[in-house]
Amino acid sequence: MVVSRSLSFHLHPKSSIPLIPQNTRSSSHFTTTTVTNPSSSTTITTKLTGKQLSFLPKRFSSKSLTPMASSHSTSTPIFDEFKPDPTLTNDDLKPTTPDQRTFSGWEMASLWIGLVVGVPTYYLAGSLVDLGMAWWQGIVTVVAANIILLVPLVLTGHPGTRYGIPFPVLARSSFGIKGAHVPTMLRALVGCGWYGIESWIGGEAIFILLPKSLKQSSLSNVLPWLGTSPLEFTCFLAFWVVQLAIVWKGIDGIRELEKYSAPILIILTSCLLVWAYVNAGGFGYMLSMTSRLSSSEFWSLFFPSLTANISFWAPLAINIPDFTRYAKSQTDQIIGQSGLPIFMAAFTFVGLAVTSSTKPIFGRVISNPIQLLEQIGGFTTLILAIVGISLATLTTNIAANVVAPANTLVNLSPSLFTFRRGALLTALLGIAFQPWRLLQSSERFVYTWLVGYSALLGPIGGIILADYYLIQRTNLSVKDLYSLSPYGAYCYNGGYNVPAITALIVGILPVLPGLSQKVGILSQIPDVLVIIYNNAWFFSFFSAGFLYWTLSYLIGQQKKSLPQDPPLLPSAT
Repeated sequence: MVVSRSLSFHLHPKSSIPLIPQNTRSSSHFTTTTVTNPSSSTTITTKLTGKQLSFLPKRFSSKSLTPMASSHSTSTPIFDEFKPDPTLTNDDLKPTTPDQRTFSGWEMASLWIGLVVGVPTYYLAGSLVDLGMAWWQGIVTVVAANIILLVPLVLTGHPGTRYGIPFPVLARSSFGIKGAHVPTMLRALVGCGWYGIESWIGGEAIFILLPKSLKQSSLSNVLPWLGTSPLEFTCFLAFWVVQLAIVWKGIDGIRELEKYSAPILIILTSCLLVWAYVNAGGFGYMLSMTSRLSSSEFWSLFFPSLTANISFWAPLAINIPDFTRYAKSQTDQIIGQSGLPIFMAAFTFVGLAVTSSTKPIFGRVISNPIQLLEQIGGFTTLILAIVGISLATLTTNIAANVVAPANTLVNLSPSLFTFRRGALLTALLGIAFQPWRLLQSSERFVYTWLVGYSALLGPIGGIILADYYLIQRTNLSVKDLYSLSPYGAYCYNGGYNVPAITALIVGILPVLPGLSQKVGILSQIPDVLVIIYNNAWFFSFFSAGFLYWTLSYLIGQQKKSLPQDPPLLPSAT
């Protein structure tokens, strides 16, 4: 029998599921059916079970399935159009429609401007100089890290734009329908921690506006059990509440915030740079700053710093499909994301230039921009400071640290969580992370927080990219991503893909001793484990990705050696 090549059932290549279920092979209850390809005159007559019919693509409508001879012939359609399992989807998880694709290249770039311009980025650049690097070494480290990160960003963004699916749904293809909860929850925990950090920074902006008499009162005394003062904690909660008003509007509110905030942030950042240049008499002091590190000391600092800078945006590199699913085209998402290394280089220069200028202006280096704006003084300056810092914090925090955890909770239980409920729980967990403790020192922020969580996120990124490009070859069955059927392509073993879970664990374990040493659990570890920790993202990303690809290949080969069931349609002859 000759079958037209234009007739395709899109059965997933990874699935080795029998086309005729074991418990029905001996049954004589088959329906003899004529399947007509709508795009040609090709007609195939074959015997299909009811379960097999349910796997036919949507383009084969019930009208094209004409019963030829069956003991169960009725006038009703043989099967209904595919509908997603209600436990796996809601309005926040289903693929975006064409009218929802509103992000242009500029709006994607605006997203990155809003993300980059913020206190943590400013603080990160200053931290490298504070640790001994020269100004140009700090900039090179930041730019190199973001150029490297741009590759997984664009690659991971591709399925979001192509299929309109968010990160939790994409994770189902590699980790399994149920196994996807593991990587998404790890990403959510990191997002909650960052949400707390950004909210704390926003609270500090409110704190500088308070009267001096109030800031010098007993309310400013640190409570040992809390780790901060009641007054600072209250400012933190105030900013925490303000953010929820924007989050409550969902993705459209976030898009509008990023779009209109970008030019304002550029103007305010430029004003700060001009102020530093004029009052310091140029950037001569910054340009004269040299490294305090020897050659060996620099390289021992460079690689963990590179890892820390990659880790800075590694969380968003994983869940970037949450945003690229709204892009108008692949060109728009690529152009928009290409702005990341450019914007990071520009803002890093601003942070280093302004920080170094504080030495000739005030006689001491002030690396915290909030403290600097407070030191400048003046009512107008303070107002601009609170507007700039609050806007920068809001744009970064809401886009980078709310969307992923909220979507994760929606994916965990679509019937219980909506985007709003997920965002609210994210905000509550952000408080539990006690961000004021994470920001106590540059070393704790860079080498404990940033490098530490990269061990969790690196394997996830490596596994997802290996699966999408090397295993799936960019071809996903969207229907099966929303199906709990045991015959679905992503059911694997009870909903879990064992190779992916195994690779994730193997990618994380070697980094844990280094993290334990940083937090004080272990006093000493072998040098090889120190090297692994200092390169945590690189090690976990590539080792987990390669292991997953290898295990998937071996299991695939094993499946090929098993007895195969007869195909749904006869092979072309």
